[in-house]
Amino acid sequence: MDLEHGKKPPAIAAAELCSLKDKLVGLGPVLLRAAAVLATAVAAVVMGLNRQSYTAVVAIVGTRPLTQTFTAKFSDTPAFVYFVIANGIASLYNLVVLLTRRCLVQGRAQHLVVHRMDMVIMVLLATGAATAASMAELGKNGNLHTRWNPICNKFGSFCNRGGVSLVSSFVGVALMLALNLLSAAATSPRGIVAGQ
Repeated sequence: MDLEHGKKPPAIAAAELCSLKDKLVGLGPVLLRAAAVLATAVAAVVMGLNRQSYTAVVAIVGTRPLTQTFTAKFSDTPAFVYFVIANGIASLYNLVVLLTRRCLVQGRAQHLVVHRMDMVIMVLLATGAATAASMAELGKNGNLHTRWNPICNKFGSFCNRGGVSLVSSFVGVALMLALNLLSAAATSPRGIVAGQ
C-alpha cells in the first residue's frame, strides 16, 4: 500500500537513515582533522612570521636625539620557537593522516596506532600552547616582583598577532581532543560505546 502512494516502507527508510548516519559519522573525523590542519597551520605561520620593530629615543646629545630600534620576533623566546615547531608538527601529521587514510589498511591495529599518535600530537600541541600562553601573559602584564616590564604597550601588533596564533592553537588542541574521543569510541568494544 505504501509503495502505491510513493512512500517507502519503514524498514527501508530506517535503513537509509542508518546509512546516512554512518556516512556522516565517518565524515566527522575527516572534517575535524582538516580543521585541525588549518588551525595548527595558521597558528604556526602567524607566529612564525610575527615580527615588529619599535624605535625609541634613548638620549639627546645637544639638540640631536639618538634613537635605538628594538625588534621583537618569535625566535627571541624559546617558548615561541617550541610553539611554532609543535604546531608545525601537528599540522604536518594531520595532513599526512588525511592524505594516507585511504592507503592504510583499515583495521583495528591501524586505528590504535593513529589513536596513540593523536594523543601524542594533542599533548605536544597543549604543551606548546601553554608555554607560549605563559610567555604572552608575561609580555602583556610583566612581573612586578622581578621588575620585568610589559612589552605589549610598545609592541602592540606583535602581541595581537601572537594572541591570534594562541587562539588558533588552542582551537587545534580542542579539535585534537575531539578526534581522540572519537577514536577512543571507535576502538572500544561495541557494548561500551552503546552504553550497555
